[in-house]
Order: sequence, then C-alpha cells, then structure tokens
Amino acid sequence: MTTRTATLVGLTAILMWSLLSVMTVATGAIPAFQLAAMTFAIGAAFAFASFLLRPAAFGALKQPLVAWVVGVGGLFGYHALYFLALRFAPPAEAGLLNYLWPLLIVLFSSLLPGERLAIHHIVGALLGLAGTVLLFAGNTGAFTSAQIPGFVAAFVAAFVWAAYSVMSRRLKAVPTDAVAGFCLATAVLAAAVHMMVETTVWPATSLQWFAVIALGIGPVGAAFFAWDIGMKRGDIRVLGAASYATPLLSTAFLIAAGFAKPSANIAIAAILIAGGGLIAAKDMVLRKRT
Repeated sequence: MTTRTATLVGLTAILMWSLLSVMTVATGAIPAFQLAAMTFAIGAAFAFASFLLRPAAFGALKQPLVAWVVGVGGLFGYHALYFLALRFAPPAEAGLLNYLWPLLIVLFSSLLPGERLAIHHIVGALLGLAGTVLLFAGNTGAFTSAQIPGFVAAFVAAFVWAAYSVMSRRLKAVPTDAVAGFCLATAVLAAAVHMMVETTVWPATSLQWFAVIALGIGPVGAAFFAWDIGMKRGDIRVLGAASYATPLLSTAFLIAAGFAKPSANIAIAAILIAGGGLIAAKDMVLRKRT
C-alpha cells in the first residue's frame, strides 16, 4: 500500500467520525454502555468474519500487554465517555467540546522526543480554548447543572483519544488486524459495566436499530481500522490537519438531521476550534521534507 493510498484510507475515518454524533443521537434512549457493547460487538463481528477468509490474520491478536492496554483503554475509555456526554449534554456543544482532540494530538505530539512546543502550538491551543469558552459564555441560560457531567465527560474523552492516538503512533509494529481484538474486548467490558449500572433498553424503532448497526459498521467499526492504517502508513501531517474538519462536519450533520439548531455561537466556536487546530498543526503540513 502506497503512502497516498493509506492517507486516503485514513481520511475515510474522519468522514465516518463526523457521523458519530448524529448516529448516536438517532439510536434513542439506549444506555451508553449498552450502546457501546452493541456497536463494538458488531464492529468486531464484521472484522472476525473477514478473518475466516484469511486465517493468518488471527495471529495479529498475539500482542504485548502494552498494546492491549493502549488499544482497549483508548477505545473503551473514549467511547464510554463520549456516549455518556451525548446522553447528558446537548449534542452539538458536547461534540464541539469533544473535538478538541485533534488539537490535543498536536500538543501531545510536540512533547514527544525530537519535537518541541512552538509559539503556533500555543496560539492554536488558545484559539481552541476560546471556542470552547464561547460555547458556555454565549449561552442564554439553557445549560443546567444536570448537563455538567456530560460536558466533563466530553472534555475528558478528548484527552483519552488524543493520548491513544499518540501512543498508537509509537506502536507501529502492531498490525491493524489487532484492532479487531481491541473492539471485542471493549464490547465485553462495556457489556459488563452495562449489567452492573444500567437497565437494558432495546431500540424501539427500525430507524434506531438501523442507527445501531450503522454505528457498529462505520464510526465504531471500520473507522478504527482505517485510522490505524492512515496513522501507521499514511501522511500523518495531512491526516492531522484534516481532522480539524470533523467538528464542522459533525455539527452540520446534527443540524441537517434536526438534532441541533444553527446559531452564530456554534458557528463561531466551530471556526475557532478548527482554526486553532489548523494553526497548531502548521508544522504537520508545512514541514520541509529532508
């Protein structure tokens, strides 16, 4: 696979993740951990089905403990927090807050060996923070104390995903097929937590069932394999910069589906967060080849 092809594959993950918010809201009142268990099980099932056509792929599951900790910790931790955020907070605002993760990936990457924190990283971080603050400052009293856990979950989820992405970048030797095992383990953990703290609620309509299946196949399935290929074999600078289009696309899909209302505050916040990320990722795009 060429670098160009791998980069294009990685870009499809960004497009699928842009649909995560609207699909999650469309699933109805399914508890967060139950939804995670269902969708990750679907994603793992499709992956393992492909293994039947290439049995050697099962060998990818034999990985060091650190790979399993990073893989399962990132997938389970991020999505549990993200689904909770969408249950307790308005989806558009929670989504934008969560989509600080592209900016955090840039900041975390700058602290890795051989990298440094430059002025454009700081400027980008401040613009992203300004966009986040605008979500609260521009509100006219619609936020309630009951929504605070949702916003906290969205913010922490951004940190979890950024850490997972940066650490997976250091685990290049782990084959992409191993993601199937990470998805299955995540589904088992989510199911265990669901049985302990939640009451089972099955989808009430065919549309909700469709949303659950679509989540499992796309944003909570194929997207992880595509992202893994892009991060390990593609142009990380292009993928890093392109990630900042996700909050804009995500909010547009929510508004188009009727789950959020367009407003000047949401538009300006999206521009600030996306713009901050692009500035912070300047070296990813403009770094000279040696």
